[in-house]
Amino acid sequence: MSKLNNKVAIVTGAAQGIGRGIALELARQGAKVALWDINAEAVEAAAAELRNDKLDVTGYAVDVGKSAAVDDAFARVEKELGLVDVLVNNAGISRAAMIPKMTDEQWHDVVQINLTGFFYTTRAASRSMKERGGAMVNISSMAGQRGSIGQINYAAAKAGVMGLTKAAAKELARYKIRANCICPGLIETDMTGKVLSDEKLRAQYVGEIPLARVGLPLDIAQTVSFLASDESSFITGQVIGINGGAYI
Repeated sequence: MSKLNNKVAIVTGAAQGIGRGIALELARQGAKVALWDINAEAVEAAAAELRNDKLDVTGYAVDVGKSAAVDDAFARVEKELGLVDVLVNNAGISRAAMIPKMTDEQWHDVVQINLTGFFYTTRAASRSMKERGGAMVNISSMAGQRGSIGQINYAAAKAGVMGLTKAAAKELARYKIRANCICPGLIETDMTGKVLSDEKLRAQYVGEIPLARVGLPLDIAQTVSFLASDESSFITGQVIGINGGAYI
């Protein structure tokens, strides 16, 4: 029996990259997976492709930066798929600029999606899971741990995700709801593809990683699958770095 059989999971930012990899792995482990993404066409295309592999997935167009949209989508998932057991917060955007040139809009857009959106989904899930427990996995970043030049908005939001996770873990433990956080290192996705396609830059980055390779979405997805399952029933409030040993 697969570790997530009979569980219903939501994965935000699931149309591509890490989110899509997570959705794929959770579905392979037997979960019914709701793929959430702001891009309606992309999320439906991703869901259709996974269904071609006989996986139980459904695509939903959701803007996690809007409170009402999150609540409405959560209710729809529970009506169509069943009560939610697993929430994976992965949706995120980047609006890079150096501090003196960063606009109010660039700051607020990133914080709204990358942090406030995590709160909206966490709140919705907590209301549903209180009676039976559940698992939440939040995707942060090494930028939240170490900072990142030109991304003060992104780094601040991702640092906030770690605090949100720890607070949620303490508050929701009484309801048997677990919350954990993953901080990926350099992962090969469409977002990082432009940088990693430059062989010199790729060699430079890989040279700083003790395991001497770039990470893959599957590296993140397998840990999410573990944290979402009953195999991790005594793990909560943790921040886990998946980075090939970088900066240890």
